[in-house]
Amino acid sequence: MDLNLRDIRAFLAVAQSGSFTRAAVGLHLSQPALTVQIRRLEETVGVRLFDRNSRNVALTPAGRALLPLLQKSLHDMEHVLIDARALGDGSSGMVRIACLPTFAASVLPELIQQMKTRVPRAGFHVRDAVAGVVDSLVRSEEVDVGLTGGETAGAEFDVLYSGGDHLVAVLPARHKLARRKHLDLADLASVPLVLTAQNTSVRAVVDGAFARGGYTPEIACEPTYMMTAVAMVRAGLGVTILPESAREVRAEPELLIRPVDHEAFLRPIALIKKRGRTLPPVTQTFVSMLLERLAPE
Repeated sequence: MDLNLRDIRAFLAVAQSGSFTRAAVGLHLSQPALTVQIRRLEETVGVRLFDRNSRNVALTPAGRALLPLLQKSLHDMEHVLIDARALGDGSSGMVRIACLPTFAASVLPELIQQMKTRVPRAGFHVRDAVAGVVDSLVRSEEVDVGLTGGETAGAEFDVLYSGGDHLVAVLPARHKLARRKHLDLADLASVPLVLTAQNTSVRAVVDGAFARGGYTPEIACEPTYMMTAVAMVRAGLGVTILPESAREVRAEPELLIRPVDHEAFLRPIALIKKRGRTLPPVTQTFVSMLLERLAPE
């Protein structure tokens, strides 16, 4: 037979009040029902806990020894129940998310702040990474949701949102293309380019656009991080192509941003979770906030 919370509460009530009658009143029980609970607890632990007669009730030596242990056990179990209820109703828990660096540096901090205001006990585990890594983290269940880029293939993911992020050209103010208000593939193919590495979602979009247009771009550098690409543009190494939403494109006031007139210069964006997995309530709350933010105005 296992210990249960009701029997432990009954024991503590009698021990603290020194009376079965007063303990029964405090617990809203009949005295016979309370007696049954105490006997059941004594049978479970295998020792008498109270010496009682018609005038008083006193703890046995075994009862005195068990009192602090059962007090701690009750405290721990009650807090387990409180924490479990908080996890169940979404008032507590950990939001585990992987996302593209552009999102992590732009929208995510504000969303976390809003979430902490709504759910103060929410915690966050954030992994910012390129699209392929985001997909892997969701697949391996190291995170619960991922904001990824590129085409999301396969039946292993549920897509909670799909949209797009326009790509723009970033170039020095003195560049020969700076006078153009819009650029096209031919313009970009005519100058050295600083393109993010081949395992990035932006690079996949750019390579696909050039391939379909029949152009072979001149690639000067292939950094992994967007801020590095911006620094290389500032140094005059070429023109880079980045998501319009990226803060890096506005990090340098001496650089210009030009839209690219080509429908392929749109990076697919998707919010994904692993198929068949239930999101924790706190994560579902955050996802709802995220979907409101991502929804087109």
